[in-house]
Parts: sequence; structure tokens; C-alpha cells
Amino acid sequence: MSALFARVVAHRLFWPVVMLLVLFTINLIAFPGFFTVTIRDGHLFGSLIDILRNGAPTLIIAIGMTLVIATRGIDLSVGAVCAISGAVACSIILGSPTPGSLSTVAVAVTVAMLIALVLGMWNGFLVAVVGVQPIIATLILMTAGRGIAMLITEGQILTVNSPPFKFLGSGFWFGIPIAVIIAAVVFAVAALVTRRTALGMFIESVGINPEASRQAGVRARGLLFVVYTFSAFCAAIAGLILTANTAAADANNTGLFIELDAILAVVIGGTSLAGGRYSLVGTLVGALVIQTLVTTVYTVGIPPIATMVFKAAVVTAVCLLQSPTTAEALRGFRQRLAIRAGKGVAAS
Repeated sequence: MSALFARVVAHRLFWPVVMLLVLFTINLIAFPGFFTVTIRDGHLFGSLIDILRNGAPTLIIAIGMTLVIATRGIDLSVGAVCAISGAVACSIILGSPTPGSLSTVAVAVTVAMLIALVLGMWNGFLVAVVGVQPIIATLILMTAGRGIAMLITEGQILTVNSPPFKFLGSGFWFGIPIAVIIAAVVFAVAALVTRRTALGMFIESVGINPEASRQAGVRARGLLFVVYTFSAFCAAIAGLILTANTAAADANNTGLFIELDAILAVVIGGTSLAGGRYSLVGTLVGALVIQTLVTTVYTVGIPPIATMVFKAAVVTAVCLLQSPTTAEALRGFRQRLAIRAGKGVAAS
């Protein structure tokens, strides 16, 4: 039994899951109806549904960020790509004589996605071909991207009246928020492609030892192109969801700091920033922890000005519990308990 408990505690997802359960408990105490899910007009509503819907953009971006981090990289430009994709889509819809047409929305979404793919390929080019450090390469687009979005919107907040576009952010399908469905599809596709094929192993090998991977025949440059392009693709999807939810493109605030939440979700989920092994399930748990944190802030009544401090404190606690030093201390504590128990049995 003790050996089983030790293995459970040592699992990378143990402390994130514990923290998620603690946050759920706090919300339940503060709001007894926290776990209540109701059906109104055939749609699911409730605090848990809100967490899933509001956390969907963060999860989508975190999925792409997981693969980037697994290659020893980082993508700071995802927030800017969110803003650009939303700005492009809204500008096309606003300039169309038929903004409520499904074909107009389809063209706007397609163009926004294509531009995001080009931006992702640009990041991949800087990292894989030019050899620029990932944090610098993506910082360039992070800085310039907001300016590009501002140029597209001409410094204005573009408000659109398009029910098909609005559906992407606040619509329902079979009672489930469409944002949750999109996030689930992205997660399932990423998991199947990277875990049911050799792609995931190649990504981990590049993150562990790029030179050894190259000598083994792994095309590291091609993989870097793929992961950075996929990261931008995920950011574009999240940006469209965020923009559609408000039916407005705000170049300054769309996706602001979402790259930090995505990185935190990946780290909380147990993926090392040093690259190598990664966990998409861990990223899912991390994204839920981040979004539940935000919900807890409002449920408990913590002042909005202290939100970032509260989030930082909780994330720090989770990371400390996951650290090798803490794991070693817990291992030593269990060994001492086992020795004492052995002495007690011998004495009796």
C-alpha cells in the first residue's frame, strides 16, 4: 500500500490534480451550487461549464505551446497572433456587404488562419534556419504583432454584427459550448497525431538532444517548422473564439498575457521548460487549474487588483510541490518513516 501511495505521489500530475480539487472545494464552500449544471433552452449552464468555456482558448494555445516547449523552445507571440487573427476576421466581415452571411464568415476565418500559418512559419524560419533563440524570435513577433493588429484595425475597436461569427465564441452544439467542442477536437487531434505516430517521439528526441537526433536521421528543422506553425494555428483558433465571443476586435486587449497563462498551464502540467518529455493530459489539467483560479478569485471575493498576486502564489505553490527538491524531501521522509516502522516491528 505504501509503495502504491509513493508511486501516486511521485506522479507528475498528483499535485496539479490535488490543487484543482482544493480549488473546487474552496468554490463549493463559498458557493454551494458550484457543481450544479442546469439545462436552459437545451443548453448547459453552470460554473463548471463556464470554467470549460472560458478556459478553452487558454487550453488550445497551451496545446501548441506544449509541443514548442518539448523542443526546448518557447512561443511568446501567441497573444499577438490572437489579436491579428481576430483583427483580420473582423475587418473582412465589417468590409463585406453581407456580414451575416456564412460564406463571408468562412472567408474571414480562412484568411485569418492562413495569415496565422504564415506567422508561425516565420517563427519556425527564424528558429530553425536562421538559428535565432526561440525567446528572441517569438519576442519579435510578440512586439510587432500588436502593431500589425493595430494597423489592421486602424487603432479602433472593430465591432461586427454577424450571428455566424458570434456562434464561434458563444454558440452551442448539442447543448455544449462550441468553444469547448473546438478545444476538445484540437486536443484529440494533437494527442492522436503525436502519440499514435512517431511524431511525438521525434519531438521529444529533438528536445532532449538535438544533435543526437540529427545524427539519427531526425529532421529537426522540419519538426521546428511544424511545431511553431501548429502553435500559431492554435493561437489563431483561440483568437477567433475570443474575438467572436465579444463580436469585436480589440488589438490592444485580445489575447493579452494569454501566452503567460499558456506557459503556466504547460509547466503546471509537468512538462519541463528544458524540453523533452511532455504531457498533453498534464497541460489539460494545468489549463483547468489556471481557469479555476480565475473563477475562485471572483467566487471568494478577492479584489481584482490582487488577482495576479493570488494566481502567482498558487502557481508558485504547485511548482514548488512539483520540484525535484520537494520530491527528494518527501522521499527521505518516507524512508525515515519506513525505518521507524521497521524498528517498531523488530522491538515488538
